[in-house]
Amino acid sequence: MLDLKFIRENPDIVKNACRVKNFPDVVDDILKLDVRVRELKTITQTKTAEKNKISREIPTSTDKATLIAKSKEIGEEIAADMAELAEKESILNDLLHRVPQIPDASAPVGADESANVEIKRVGTPRNFDFTPRPQWELLDMNGWWIPEKIANICGTRVYALCGELAELELAVQTYVIQKLIAKGFKYIECPAITKPQTIFNAGHFMGADLSVMNDDVFMLTGTDRCLAGTSEIVLNSLHSDEILNENELPLKYTGYSPCFRKEAGAAGRDTRGLVRVHQFNKVEQYVFCKPEESDKMFDMLLNNFCEIMEDFELPYRVIANSTGDMGVNKVKMNDVEAWFPSENAYRELGSCSSIGQFQARRTNTRYRENATNEVKFVATLNNTGIALPRALVPIIENHQNADGSVNIPKKLQPLMGGRTKIGGKH
Repeated sequence: MLDLKFIRENPDIVKNACRVKNFPDVVDDILKLDVRVRELKTITQTKTAEKNKISREIPTSTDKATLIAKSKEIGEEIAADMAELAEKESILNDLLHRVPQIPDASAPVGADESANVEIKRVGTPRNFDFTPRPQWELLDMNGWWIPEKIANICGTRVYALCGELAELELAVQTYVIQKLIAKGFKYIECPAITKPQTIFNAGHFMGADLSVMNDDVFMLTGTDRCLAGTSEIVLNSLHSDEILNENELPLKYTGYSPCFRKEAGAAGRDTRGLVRVHQFNKVEQYVFCKPEESDKMFDMLLNNFCEIMEDFELPYRVIANSTGDMGVNKVKMNDVEAWFPSENAYRELGSCSSIGQFQARRTNTRYRENATNEVKFVATLNNTGIALPRALVPIIENHQNADGSVNIPKKLQPLMGGRTKIGGKH
């Protein structure tokens, strides 16, 4: 969320953010409510002081009945004012949680993904001398999954990898975690079970009503818990209500967890294969830093994921997401898309996001500045480390052979016992 003082002083900037991000403009309503809330606070303070004065006069007064009646009357007025104040503050709080983050000036302005801009392209899509198979054919012919059995047991949009591909998934995950640890990230194996407030604090949903998450989040009926869709959720709240020392920053975490999403808004899309499933595994990069370090940290997180794409020998491109495609909480967002031969297209494998102080205001995560001793909100950023099984799709499709076998990228071979390929007839 944004600072209310910032909204008061910069209404036009905030209104423009609502416009370019395609969110309702609630700025005028916020400013009107803000005036009334501050007015009510002054009124109640004044009346409370008056009531306290009368209370002190009652013991020595010769007209106690009049003062008591007056005190009661003021008390009733205060109660009514406080009820209105509580109502107005609740509405104001909800509206404040509907204001989007201010996008960076470098972000392309546009209504949706059609306005995204390609920044760079690395690697050349392979020119096959045979017709490349789509992911599900490679999975079927090599016995790398059992979709019918799992659908009967667990329902649709879940998966179970088998044999060598399951080993490859573990190798990919292990490689990425080890790479990020070597780059100074602290590894945390995060729980997938969390509280709805923790998800809300990450700022992915609008308003203050937590029930808005029900279409996307698996709630655990009969409990006060739910399943997280990414370890970013837990990492974001690690330092809630803390004041960090400036010397501790930046804090770099890599979190791993199973992730769960209803994907309610994706009906009919990617129902076949491993791209869009209800449960998946993900390694996340997450950073707490000083606001002025955000651009540097953004470049670092983005470069890490680009290196991973190159380590896995995948053609990829980087996209600057438009204002209408970056969501409510982001200052800047770049997608990294890998080449999917079966679709003859690039598809997103990771998103690097700069959040500014948006999340930190929700979690009240701050730091104390050395030079001034002033307490300020930190900035937060995140990027994918690797998301599985989605990332397996371009790996097996790009590295497949005519006999259905798949060459293992060189960087992964040590984690696969020295094997150079899996599947096929080897």
